[in-house]
Amino acid sequence: MKALIIVDVQNDFCPGGALPAPGGDRVVPVINRLMDQFGLILASRDSHPSDSTHFDKWPVHCVKGTKGADFHHGLDISKIQQELLKGTADKDDGYSAFEATNKKLVEILKNRHVTDVYITGLTTEYCVKSTAMDSVRNGFKTYVVTDAIAPVEPDSENEKNALSEMKNAGIRLVTSDHLK
Repeated sequence: MKALIIVDVQNDFCPGGALPAPGGDRVVPVINRLMDQFGLILASRDSHPSDSTHFDKWPVHCVKGTKGADFHHGLDISKIQQELLKGTADKDDGYSAFEATNKKLVEILKNRHVTDVYITGLTTEYCVKSTAMDSVRNGFKTYVVTDAIAPVEPDSENEKNALSEMKNAGIRLVTSDHLK
């Protein structure tokens, strides 16, 4: 079975948000089109307390209960079967969806007999990469859908290095056409 993980497609990571990925909102229609091809759809969300130490490194973003922490309005949340909250304590960063504090993602995937994990969302260099690396470390055949992700810094060394690291770890970089 294959699962789709949607990483942090939240208002604060889209244009107009506190920590936007330029073009972050462009992943939404691609992700929505992909959803019907998966038996299991999960989505992570940053849900930081307002006094998180995470904000020592980053601008304040995705504070629990704020509009910035909500999923992007265009994302079809009706198809999401499990929501994974991360970064919920004042000391955890929660980059990877596998660091969710409300659910154990590995258990969910194994209990549903998932073998292939497809990752989409925001942002390429941070939460997408961390989720993909944890997925492959946990033994899942892992794919990152490159036209359904967006970086904080497009065309930067950080983005190139993230894609290279994922590829070198055995993660397959594919486009949404691969799933047709």
